[in-house]
Amino acid sequence: MTETKQLNLANVQEARRRLADVAHQTPLDYSKTFSEITKNQVYFKLENLQKTGSFKIRGAYNKIASLSNDEKARGVIAASAGNHAQGVAYAASKAGIKSTIVMPEGAPISKIVAAKGYGSEVILAGGGYDEAFRCIEAIQKETGATVIHGFDDLDIIAGQGTIGFELLEGLPELDLAVVPIGGGGLIAGIAFVLKQLKPSVQVIGVQAAGAPAMQLSFKSKELQETDSAQTIADGIAVKRPGKINFQMILQYVDDIVTVEDEEISRAILMLLERSKLVVEGSGAVTLAALLHNKIPVTGKNIACVLSGGNIDVYTISLIIERGLIKSGRYLRLRTVVTDRPGSLHKLLKLISQTKANVISINHDRISPQVSLKQAELELALETRNQEHIEQIVEKLVESGYHVEII
Repeated sequence: MTETKQLNLANVQEARRRLADVAHQTPLDYSKTFSEITKNQVYFKLENLQKTGSFKIRGAYNKIASLSNDEKARGVIAASAGNHAQGVAYAASKAGIKSTIVMPEGAPISKIVAAKGYGSEVILAGGGYDEAFRCIEAIQKETGATVIHGFDDLDIIAGQGTIGFELLEGLPELDLAVVPIGGGGLIAGIAFVLKQLKPSVQVIGVQAAGAPAMQLSFKSKELQETDSAQTIADGIAVKRPGKINFQMILQYVDDIVTVEDEEISRAILMLLERSKLVVEGSGAVTLAALLHNKIPVTGKNIACVLSGGNIDVYTISLIIERGLIKSGRYLRLRTVVTDRPGSLHKLLKLISQTKANVISINHDRISPQVSLKQAELELALETRNQEHIEQIVEKLVESGYHVEII
């Protein structure tokens, strides 16, 4: 299928046949918790449980399976922030062909390791997806490898569109599909299928506020490029979305909204804690949009596509710690005690009376910030809520301690 042609349902059905023994038909899971919070019937399309950890295997495999023998013989090359890399690497490995992936220099280590693990040669270049994509041109000219675009390709779009069939099969009463947008391949495919099979279904796209190129394009009806794409949702940090995707989005998508990084972080943490789901930032944007009323609806059957779960463990740890601090369940404080036996015991006895749990203590008697014969203490405490924190601080201040919350 060349890009001069238009997509049709037969293309997506053919992609589905190709993927039958490769990609998982991921669950469409009802969430009682988030249904109650948002006053809708919320279902999660769990592409975070997909093979390679994201939906990208669908488009990548469909594209590589459609290549001619000559194209396969020359190998394939792709640029990716991580998920497309794994999809291409896996699909190339299945096809027995060479693959080269150019990833941004700041790509998560877990995604780099995974792409290499599937057999790809990984080259790190550029500060983001768009810069990495520009780097593949020179390599492609030298090797003759076939470029597997991350989103601006009809075979890629057809592969991603297979999710649309699964949404309606799992939930025929679907009213609204909420889909992440980076370059636009995922939402273009899903929206196309849904509008063909059930035109009444609304399709809403979600972008990170730090990478809003498709939303700007959608609002202006002209393809826009942003100067930067800074967001924790690295999988959708795209400065210039796809031309093919843009035209399909104008035709089939109802609206596009944006969410802030703090809202994305909260959604990641809530999915982890409430639903026991590990979801990366680009996948969590859909729930973030619902939680923060960016899509003001009630009483609807809603499918949120959780597009991937390839989140760096270090990033998770930061999100958890920040989330606990914001919810008043974690407190770090600094104070000063006299540097003599019993001083630390006295402080800890006061803290124990507040029912806070001590996680760690750092005792520094040589800090230049304190006088001789004094010691600076930094404590990390597990707390119940903000009110509990206020009670702890009040008790320490009443007992003569100067308290600084870190």
